[in-house]
Amino acid sequence: MDPVAAGNQAKSEAPRKPRVATMWLGGCSGCHMSLMDLDERLIELAPKMDLVYSPVVDTKEYPDDVDAALVEGAVANEENLELIKKIRARTKVLVSFGDCAVTGNVTAMRNPLRVAAPVIERSYLDEADLNPRRPSEPGIVPPLLDQVLPIHSVVPVDLFLPGCPPSADLIFFVLSELVEGRTPNLQDKLSYG
Repeated sequence: MDPVAAGNQAKSEAPRKPRVATMWLGGCSGCHMSLMDLDERLIELAPKMDLVYSPVVDTKEYPDDVDAALVEGAVANEENLELIKKIRARTKVLVSFGDCAVTGNVTAMRNPLRVAAPVIERSYLDEADLNPRRPSEPGIVPPLLDQVLPIHSVVPVDLFLPGCPPSADLIFFVLSELVEGRTPNLQDKLSYG
């Protein structure tokens, strides 16, 4: 057998590493900053998984057959709504990552207004220094939903990882369990007081 064929056969016999994704919707990206706070532990996790989609990699389209996805942020606009449905359809284990994803948190502070129009007016008309106008080019600003929604209000969620942001230790625990094929038991890891 030639060396290339032998290498390809060895690759096909090796177990597939879990395909992991991270994503943020409407939020501040603080949960991803906490993910980066794993520091050297990221190097420990890297060989155990394939990071197939994330704001920290240059993949443009959310792939099929993702084993686990940590999704930060709330569903705040039409683009978020479309994306979370795609993520759910293509992902085995969906983790609601951080308080905005779990409850809507700060992102949902506009919900008492009941409609999105006052947010747009305040942002683009009332507070504009130069050339006050609503963005009109398609794709510049995705249309806001009238209500900001936590992820589980739109699609089924498999695991809730609260915190604003969750600690690096908690994120490491969850990712370590997921890449080993286990469902993380957060009961003893979360403290409320």
